[in-house]
Amino acid sequence: MVAQAIEADWVARFADEVIAEADKRAPGKPIVCASGLSPSGPVHLGNQRELMTPHLVADEIRRRGREARHILSWDDFDRFRKVPAGVDPSWAEHIGKPLTAVPAPEGSEYPNWAEHFKAPLTEAMTRLGIEVTPISQTAMYTSGAYRAQILHAMSQRAKIDEVLGRYRTKKKPGKEITNPDEAAAAEGSGAASEDDGGTASGYYPYKPYCQDCGKDTTTVTAYDDATTALTYTCACGHSETVLLSEYNYGKLVWKVDWPMRWAYEGVVFEPSGVDHSSPGSSFVVGSQLVREVFHAEPPIGPMYAFVGIKGMAKMSSSRGGVPTAADALEIMEPPLLRWLYARRRPNQSFDIAFDQEVQRLYDEWDGLSTRVENGTATSGDLAAYGRSASTAAGPLPLTPRAVPYRTLASIVDITTGNDDQTLRILRDLDPADPVKDLDETRPRLDCAANWVRTQLTPDERTRVREQPDTLLLDGLDDDQRTSLEKLRDGLDDHWSLDGLTTLVYGVPKQLLGLPADVKPTPELKVAQRSFFALLYRLLIGKETGPRLPTLLLATGADRVRLLLGG
Repeated sequence: MVAQAIEADWVARFADEVIAEADKRAPGKPIVCASGLSPSGPVHLGNQRELMTPHLVADEIRRRGREARHILSWDDFDRFRKVPAGVDPSWAEHIGKPLTAVPAPEGSEYPNWAEHFKAPLTEAMTRLGIEVTPISQTAMYTSGAYRAQILHAMSQRAKIDEVLGRYRTKKKPGKEITNPDEAAAAEGSGAASEDDGGTASGYYPYKPYCQDCGKDTTTVTAYDDATTALTYTCACGHSETVLLSEYNYGKLVWKVDWPMRWAYEGVVFEPSGVDHSSPGSSFVVGSQLVREVFHAEPPIGPMYAFVGIKGMAKMSSSRGGVPTAADALEIMEPPLLRWLYARRRPNQSFDIAFDQEVQRLYDEWDGLSTRVENGTATSGDLAAYGRSASTAAGPLPLTPRAVPYRTLASIVDITTGNDDQTLRILRDLDPADPVKDLDETRPRLDCAANWVRTQLTPDERTRVREQPDTLLLDGLDDDQRTSLEKLRDGLDDHWSLDGLTTLVYGVPKQLLGLPADVKPTPELKVAQRSFFALLYRLLIGKETGPRLPTLLLATGADRVRLLLGG
């Protein structure tokens, strides 16, 4: 068990490897972990793994007292590739421009397209405790920060072309992706599918944006190494010669840009998605180019697997894509979202639940929290919990009174969010130690309320009957009447969550003449299911619903007696 737990602590193992590698490469310097994201649209929960994996490793390094930088390269100098659903088709006129030169979607408060999509993730990162050094690639390229690297790449263009040639193959038709989750996740960085710089007039690893139309529909036709004079033509009809030693409105093609940045920033750790890790892909080619052209070592680069979504079909999102971290934080607390990434190795795929499954995830989290508190958690679980509930900078906010998520969701569903009614029910859950203020149950209460509001359809909402179902009550047999009577008579003495649980499971035992502590038998299970269905029909007019003890507490003793014929 101990060996399995240590094996499961993938973060510690990567931190060991990264520290050892950093001490060989640049002893005494801050250890650089990196992420790269394109703000071409919402940064979804699949892309979030690009951020969480280096964060967890960098944070572990900081916990050990070492200095670590987690840089986040915003690929905001990528081209605008397409107009997404829900955006005015007139935005098509901006295709080919850098993302920072494209107007933000209509109604946005942000100055351009890139900043509009950076903002939600930046806010989510703060809530998640993810500390990064953001780097705008627009700022880096347009300031001339990479000038020496660009001129070096151009001088080495024959070598770069030779390396790329080792991997160029005849393009084969790709598998059509029909799953919308997978399609969104596969899109990744807008730069990932750019051409590699080949033209009819030769190979050039630099692609200028046109000074006339602002787009990258350009072709380099000539370059002079001695003077750095670069001539290009554009599909708009414009052509000119510029000095690359002065020109700042263009960028290296993606497969050269990425390894250049590894060398420039001294990156030791950067993961990549499956699409970047296959033979001939950006990471594989980049690993050759960084050694042979930029004379540096590639980062330790684990491949991370797909993150899926369960229940997103019900999401009322106007974004038209896979949910983002901001969406997830509407229905779950930051430590729980961190835990979903921390508890699995990067190469393990997993789903993030937006449906009923989120309640089970919370049950698992609460069970882990209990084991941590009482000292029975394995070392691997303890490590995952610690990395989820805190960072090297300190603990993340946790709900002071961790009432089960499913209980909170049921209460909010039944009370339609009425604070007074919600507090009344929460007080009754445990009369010996009552909840005194709703803030004791926040932010979990607010997450559960958001889940009810956004994930339950009107048909799934719980509506307690206003008046008794007299037709149903009049048709009951003697055993059913007796069972309801026993329940009504026991309400006052069992008015707590645990007490009502004992009562509703105990009534069928009494009718069968069984002791209260009897083990479940097939006959007892049938009797209990039949009794529960009867209660649901009388209380909410359905065969099933929220847990009966919670439903009874929410309904109130007097109203329960009324609806059960008392």
